[in-house]
Amino acid sequence: MTHPLSLTFHGSARTVTGSCHEFALGSTRVLVDCGMFQGSRTLEGLNQGAFGFDPRKLDAVILTHAHIDHSGLLPRLVAEGFEGPIWCTQPTADLLEYMLADAGRIQEADTARRNRRRDRAGEDPFEPLYTEADALAAWGQCSPVELEEWFEPAPGFRARLWNAGHILGSASVELEAGGARVLVSGDLGPDNKAFHPDPESPAGFDHVLCESTYGDREREAISIAARRKELEAEIRGALARGGNLVIPTFALERTQELLLDIAELVRSKAIGNVPVFIDSPLASQATRVFERHAHDLEDVHPDCTFNCSNFHFVDSVQESIRLNSISGAIIMAASGMCEAGRIRHHLIHNLHKREATVLFVGYQAAGSLGRVIQEGAGRVRISGQDVMVRATIRRIDSYSAHADQGELLNWIAERAPVAGNLFLVHGEGPALETLAGLAAQRVPGLKVLIPEIGESYDLPGGAPARRTRTGRTDLTEALGRDWQNSYADFVTGLKRDLAAIEDEARRQQAIADMRKVLQSYAAHRDKRRDKGRH
Repeated sequence: MTHPLSLTFHGSARTVTGSCHEFALGSTRVLVDCGMFQGSRTLEGLNQGAFGFDPRKLDAVILTHAHIDHSGLLPRLVAEGFEGPIWCTQPTADLLEYMLADAGRIQEADTARRNRRRDRAGEDPFEPLYTEADALAAWGQCSPVELEEWFEPAPGFRARLWNAGHILGSASVELEAGGARVLVSGDLGPDNKAFHPDPESPAGFDHVLCESTYGDREREAISIAARRKELEAEIRGALARGGNLVIPTFALERTQELLLDIAELVRSKAIGNVPVFIDSPLASQATRVFERHAHDLEDVHPDCTFNCSNFHFVDSVQESIRLNSISGAIIMAASGMCEAGRIRHHLIHNLHKREATVLFVGYQAAGSLGRVIQEGAGRVRISGQDVMVRATIRRIDSYSAHADQGELLNWIAERAPVAGNLFLVHGEGPALETLAGLAAQRVPGLKVLIPEIGESYDLPGGAPARRTRTGRTDLTEALGRDWQNSYADFVTGLKRDLAAIEDEARRQQAIADMRKVLQSYAAHRDKRRDKGRH
């Protein structure tokens, strides 16, 4: 009996992170990406849950690129028994050595910090999701391949990788198995991006999976020179305010693009001799990988791109802490969504200062700290501390590593004809729905599906996909702001709201009233439990 190729979505369905697509042909299984969920605490909690498959029964992984939302669960996959190859480009393999090890160290450090919190005294200790050793073991299973060269990731599968133009080493994945031809876009870069040529891949597929991050957003077409003028204006404005310019940035690609532009602004004397601190050991390591692959990159100035005398790469924690006492500098630190890493430390020390500036240069997922700050929160909670937001909050969209709506539509149209279905993934609800409608208009007869996490489909050649399993309806509330976001908003303003009550007796009554509300929910829960026992 001939088995059809099947596909199950384990992540990045109706959300922008956690990319993980399982292709099965009989008993053979190939995973495209195995990424971490990022965003709200509820969404991040999915990283702790069981995989939707047995890692020991996977034959291979094909990785589109090194970003953690596409690669960050590989160490856990290996720790739980996956022993096969991880196919990827050579630059991706080079980056993973540092990206995954850093992720493992963060898991260990964050777990240790949570276990030290006084409010957890006497509770069972947390265990890290994985360790640095797990991460290096996963990196050791990388099997690099060249772009556009066919390889066999597992019996019955043929595959090749195409430049996706997103970050160094990024690729789209073409798969042939079970009589079907499938293309997985991975993350697609915009046209005219620094360092990399525009995305490319062939046309004429049975099924296509396309990312949709900016499916509801058009960016103004802007050249690299115009982008540098925008950055120049932001730097000048920040320095005129007298404080630091803090830039939450992704260690991989976004940091190097900013260094490219700042180096040129310094070289051309468009900005003064401002010190630039890159406070991310991972960014330093990623930059060295860029230097190693400089011969394949566009726009790299041989004299100054990564070696500008204004640049100071900060490695040790002690050096990072010393930045608390400086002013009038540019501080770049990861993570780009402010969910982990040293950027949270710099936000604690700068957000409350009216003279400081925070500049966002990348996508902020729903529920992330970066999104909360960007949307105008007056107070935020960072690492257990309540922090006032007095700094000037700014944003530049022209550094996006993702194709915008028009570029996504062009990419989809250029893949036509699509005999079966276009699956839209890696996007939030509005982006997915908007892009689905526009893609159907752009390509007559195109059949568009927006899958849910947990959904499975058979993928016949030359015919529409057939859904064989429904998705996880329990995840609806996880795919955006969750109760913990609302809790953080509530508690950060609670003390101020209580202080605004006119006298002590009324404040005490307000506290008593709130406690009664919580107790009523507990009583209702206990009543339901008792009823269930009888």
